Amino acid sequence: MSKQGPGEIQETVFYEGGPARGDLIVNLLFGLTVIGLPFAVGAVVRALWLRFRITSRRIEVNGGWMGRDRTQVVYSQIREVRSVPRGFGAWGDMVLVLSDGAKLEMRSVPRFRELEAYIEERRQAKRSAAPKGIAA
Repeated sequence: MSKQGPGEIQETVFYEGGPARGDLIVNLLFGLTVIGLPFAVGAVVRALWLRFRITSRRIEVNGGWMGRDRTQVVYSQIREVRSVPRGFGAWGDMVLVLSDGAKLEMRSVPRFRELEAYIEERRQAKRSAAPKGIAA
C-alpha cells in the first residue's frame, strides 16, 4: 500500500492483467497448422508483453515489443466504445474511439462485457460532470 501526498488523487483499480488465456490456448492449437503459425506467434507475444490496467480515472495499455509501449487514456477523451466477442464470448476485442478520432485497440480482453460496461459508465459520468459550454 502506498502513501499518497496531499496533492495526489485517489485511484481505484477495477481490472489489471494480461490478455485472455483462452486466446493463447486456441491460437497455439491453431498454430499446429502452417496457416495458424502467425496467429500463434501473435498470441504468444500478447501473452508475454500485453497488460491492461483499468482504473476509476484512466485506462492504461502496456504492450509492444518487450512491453515498452505505454498508452494512457482518461475517460473524458473517449467518444465511443466498440467491442467484438471472440472465443464464443469468453473474451473480446475492444476499440476505444477518442475525441480526436484516434483509436486505441485492446485485443483479447478478458471479461470484456463487464469492462465495456464499466468504461461506458465512467465515460458517461465524466461527460455529465464536464462544465457547460465546453465541447466534450
